[in-house]
Parts: sequence; C-alpha cells; structure tokens
Amino acid sequence: MSKGDLFVLSAPSGAGKTTLCKRILAKFNHIIYSVSYTTRNPRQGETDGKDYNFVSKSLFEDMIKNNEFIEYALVHGNYYGTSKKWLNERLEQGKDIVLDIDVQGAIQLKKIFSNAILIFILPPSLEELENRLRLRNTDNPDIIRLRLDNARQEIKGLNIYDYAVINDDLEKAVIELESIIQSVFCKVARVLSKNPHFII
Repeated sequence: MSKGDLFVLSAPSGAGKTTLCKRILAKFNHIIYSVSYTTRNPRQGETDGKDYNFVSKSLFEDMIKNNEFIEYALVHGNYYGTSKKWLNERLEQGKDIVLDIDVQGAIQLKKIFSNAILIFILPPSLEELENRLRLRNTDNPDIIRLRLDNARQEIKGLNIYDYAVINDDLEKAVIELESIIQSVFCKVARVLSKNPHFII
C-alpha cells in the first residue's frame, strides 16, 4: 500500500485554524487528525485524547529523552509534539493525515517528509487577530500580547509554506483549503500509486 499524504496546517493563535481543521475532517472523512501532545491546560470544551493528549511537563520531557516525538516545540511557554510511532504507523498504512502544528514543527517535519504539504492560515490583519483573541476571552492581556508578538514572528516564516489561505471569510477559506487538498489528490503520482493498473 502506498504511503499517505501529510497536510500540515499552521497559523497564529486566533486565526481560525482549529475550526478549519474540523471542517476539512468533516469534508474528507478518510483524512485522520494527528492528536498532538501538549503540556498546556485544557480549554473549556476540549477533550483529552481528542483535541490534545494533555500530559505533564515532566512526562513530556521524558518522552523527548526517549526520542518519541517526530517534532516538538516550546510555544507560548508550553510544549507541543507529534508522536513519531503513531505518525509513521499511519503513513505506512497509507493514511492521509492532517496536522495542526506551529511553524517550528512544520519546519522540522518538512526536513523529514519533503513531500509534506504545508498550508499557512492567515488572519485578515494583525488588528483583526487582536480583536479575535480579545473576543475569545480565554487569555489575559499579557498572554494576548505574547500571542501577537509570536504571530508576527510566525508570519515571517510564511515562505517555507506551499500554500496560504486568508481566513477573512470562513466559507471562502474552507473552499480554498478543500481545493488545495483536492489538487494534491489529483496529482499524477498519487493517482498512479492508488491505481497501479494504469501503470504500463
């Protein structure tokens, strides 16, 4: 069985990446979501093992020492990482996977999986991003300032990505993201790998 494709979504906090991920997973029900490990506390409505694998800092650092992550990063003072074993097993099974990770993690993954498709979700503007973070009402002003500073740095890494989608209108952004994914599924190499009877 051919290996699956990796779709990596990154975005500044508040740009709507989680919502877009959920829409994509609902549209393409054969794509599976990579549940990251994190040391941050769950937000209201988040479920352990579904949204994230929530672990202690000491456990995460033990996992780093044991080389259990294919990528990990320290973001906003918390660790985030992707299980090496889980990802490799699913790819070997030919599964298509979407990962919701930051710029640092995307850079690490691209070095390992050169064919990974990197997609950056942009807010309409930094001003609008600030409004969204304030309206979310989950962070104090100091955290919001930190997230905005990080957003400026993350956007500077945009050139390593294959695609960018501006999330100024959710439905439009969903259509654009779906189009990117569908275009990957229509690549000749992928079509032939999934349909070897066409190879002469």
